[in-house]
Amino acid sequence: MNGSVKITLAIKKQRYYFCPKCGGKLTYRNIGEDRPRLLCEACQYVMYENPVVGVAAIVLNASRQILLGRRNGGRYPGLWCIPCGYVEYDEDVYDAIRREFKEETNLDIEPVRVFTVQSNFHDPEKHSVGIWFLAQVTGGEPLAGDDLEQVAWFDLSDPPPLAFPTDQVVIEQLRTANGM
Repeated sequence: MNGSVKITLAIKKQRYYFCPKCGGKLTYRNIGEDRPRLLCEACQYVMYENPVVGVAAIVLNASRQILLGRRNGGRYPGLWCIPCGYVEYDEDVYDAIRREFKEETNLDIEPVRVFTVQSNFHDPEKHSVGIWFLAQVTGGEPLAGDDLEQVAWFDLSDPPPLAFPTDQVVIEQLRTANGM
């Protein structure tokens, strides 16, 4: 699992209590699978708790430094991250990373390729799958926005304190890919 810690049902908090089909009560039940699922007591609908999808853009400058953002109030304030965000339900992942990066850094980017995909288990209430893109800046001036209070360039060998464990994994992968 790439160093991630899997959340077990024993410590997982139930997030949904009512069936989206009929409004009946949802409870965890073993229904012939290897893990408990949320089952509606009234209509027998099985509600699968699927992860949400996040996107992040890796932008390196000519000196091979990475652009990171310092998070403002909310979750993980004062810690740094690779600029990221969630994919909307009806949104393409490439459009999502362009939108999220613009909102957070004021920079226009073009995704070049997927660098890595990781499972994020750092939030016990929201399992997410992240897609990290290598991207190139195509316009704009760096200016923190949305969830960030500052953006800055950092050497891959000396990142600041990071908000997300998977960002550390990704930076290590970048260092390896760049022969560091």
